[in-house]
Amino acid sequence: MAATTTDTALTEDVFVPLNFVLFCAIVAATVVGIPLYGYYYGFSLFDWVLSFVMYIVTGMGITVGYHRLVSHQSFECPDWVKASILVAGGWALQNSALKWGGDHIRHHAKTDQIEDPYNVTKGFWHSHCGWLFYNTPHRTEKYEIRLRRDPVVMWQHRYYWPIVVTGLLLPFVLGVWQGGWQGGIGAFLLGGLFRMFMVLNSTFTINSLCHMIGTQPHGTQDSSRDSWLISFVSFGEGYHNFHHTYARDFRNGPKWYNFDPSKWIIYTLWMLGLAHNLRRNDPTVG
Repeated sequence: MAATTTDTALTEDVFVPLNFVLFCAIVAATVVGIPLYGYYYGFSLFDWVLSFVMYIVTGMGITVGYHRLVSHQSFECPDWVKASILVAGGWALQNSALKWGGDHIRHHAKTDQIEDPYNVTKGFWHSHCGWLFYNTPHRTEKYEIRLRRDPVVMWQHRYYWPIVVTGLLLPFVLGVWQGGWQGGIGAFLLGGLFRMFMVLNSTFTINSLCHMIGTQPHGTQDSSRDSWLISFVSFGEGYHNFHHTYARDFRNGPKWYNFDPSKWIIYTLWMLGLAHNLRRNDPTVG
């Protein structure tokens, strides 16, 4: 009977209060706090430009680093380049590359099944963000085995929270340098919190909307779909049906005209000699 109880416990999701509190705090700051601050004090052009730049840098840290480099090994690069990209990904507050990658590998292995962390069959809100509030470590650890052999990934995992803090301090410090203490607050709110909220949701759209709307030109093996529109807010990740069919391809948008800035960054790194072994898995696209 004890064994049965243990087995049952291992199949239950565990609520994670920290994730819930952090998410609610970021949403509250973005929806209420930032508009109020903007109304009473306003934001400078510097604040908006910094927010946009940080959005691109941290978003690419997720798509190029966490996703294509770590989770799928779509290309290889020197350790210092990998570390730099993973620091940028850590600024997005989406967990360490180890944990993010483990969840994502499990998603590909168990798409639309009970073990899929962002299982779209449980509804939009679960796949978009609700899954973050529950932890199923026993289901993910086996998918982390390869990642745990990577010293750079493990380094980033050990220092994940200091990396997150630097991602919030950087816009504040730059804001103070540019406009004093009030400039620091404005830059922190837009370049830190608002940017974080936007990058979180750009990633979430892939887990939710790209399994609900769009086309399936590359296969109907699961719910993944291509959406060129979502690619514009997700740094090229919207060609999700292609990605699920050819997961190790360094491109998500395989055609030259597909909006996929992440593949362009990887290709640029290759041209500069900072990336190699770019993988192409689709035999029909050059």
